[in-house]
Amino acid sequence: MKPAPFVHHAPRTVEEAVEVLGQVGHDGKVLAGGQSLIPILNMRLASPAHLVDINGVAGLDEVTVADAAVRVGALVRHSWLELDDAAHAASPLLRQVVRHVAHPVIRNRGTTVGSIAHADPAGEMPAVLALTGGVVEVSGPHGAREIACDDFFLGPLETSLAPDELVVAVRFPLLAAHTGTAFAERARRHGDYALAGVAAAVTVEDGLVTSARLSFVSVTDVPGVLDVTEAVRGREPDDVDWSACDDLLRGHLAPEDDIHATAEYRAMLATRLAHLTLAEAAHDSLTSSAGGSAA
Repeated sequence: MKPAPFVHHAPRTVEEAVEVLGQVGHDGKVLAGGQSLIPILNMRLASPAHLVDINGVAGLDEVTVADAAVRVGALVRHSWLELDDAAHAASPLLRQVVRHVAHPVIRNRGTTVGSIAHADPAGEMPAVLALTGGVVEVSGPHGAREIACDDFFLGPLETSLAPDELVVAVRFPLLAAHTGTAFAERARRHGDYALAGVAAAVTVEDGLVTSARLSFVSVTDVPGVLDVTEAVRGREPDDVDWSACDDLLRGHLAPEDDIHATAEYRAMLATRLAHLTLAEAAHDSLTSSAGGSAA
């Protein structure tokens, strides 16, 4: 299949990209890695009249660790982030999760920021942004602004980004000292969208759990965080019954039936994965240092 006809724009600066987006409005789509956009265009699920290709824009292809956060530019490929040792040392959760994104070929081209801007609840990286309390950096005709994760995702494939704004980077804040992390997902085939996925962050201080938080893939409408601390606080990691979180999980999960699995199965799977990742993150926290786990 082929996409509907469109006009290709190739701006060389962020300012030029924003100007074009302002001119084309809702008829435009930003092209970075294209691993989500191109299939949608080929299947004609969307037919924008203009594609704004930002691959020629300088300065958007860097991963930096500063100001207690990992900052990822809009043109950073998943594979670059996966292999970035400084980012891994600062925030091991990033590598734990990004290596689950599709297949290596797709990670070589797809961008982390593009995945987040796409806002697919079946995507892994939006869940990481949520769990870390991340920030989306945006440029528009009125200058730069930052959007907190909680304010960015409005619904499946829907964000608060204006048509004339461009996401230039996202920041993943480093987690607190003595915080361990873990991620797990299950799919029908390796590389498929997950039936359910769970990321966990558990903090253990003086041998006792002081914080436990979760984010999810494919079982909620928007990326968000479930804080289950109240169910497990004050217990030793090896002495926690993680099923104590199940009532909180039932109130948070909102899976739907589809051709791949029933909502009931997805909820059951997400619950089991939550138990698994919480236990792994708690164990990981015992060897963690400031800014995340030692994974």
